[in-house]
Amino acid sequence: TGAISSLQRQMEIQESELRKIRSEKELLQKQLREREVQLQAVSDRFCRLTEEQRQEEAVVMMEEENQNLQEVVTKQEFQLAEQNKLISELQGTISQLQAEVVTTRLHLLEQKQAQKETQSQFEALQHTELQTRVALELISSKFERYRNKIIQATFSVEGSQDPQGELTDDEVLEAMQKLFNERTEFQQMLKNKSSR
Repeated sequence: TGAISSLQRQMEIQESELRKIRSEKELLQKQLREREVQLQAVSDRFCRLTEEQRQEEAVVMMEEENQNLQEVVTKQEFQLAEQNKLISELQGTISQLQAEVVTTRLHLLEQKQAQKETQSQFEALQHTELQTRVALELISSKFERYRNKIIQATFSVEGSQDPQGELTDDEVLEAMQKLFNERTEFQQMLKNKSSR
């Protein structure tokens, strides 16, 4: 947005300079027309003089006026050429600035679109994370109930002592292994008795 504002300010400055130069060009053209009017006035005055005066004065004045007008015309033609050149350059600069404004706006639109896509992906990840947490809590709850049932079944056997405090997984596994070994030994003893 700052780049667009800067480019637009540059365009306004260039357009202001273009208007100023065009105004100066119109002024020069106006001055040229005024000179033509003056020349016509001199010609009209010559017509009112006597033939001899007219010829003498005409030669001198026409030479002076021609020289002056030639200088003015040459100078104004040069100025007009310079201004036309500057106008062309300014129009080129304005076209370039307009193209840069369009390009900058396109970049901004692309960035906004990318931002929307990123936001959408972020929201999707948040939703996935929430689902994962809910699933993890559910699994943890099921695991804890299953673990409690194992502990209850292991230490509810006749002759086993109730656990003292919180049990670790290794302690639960050790108790189960002990219970399994005792039952295996008991079954083996029964087999031996029955065989005897």
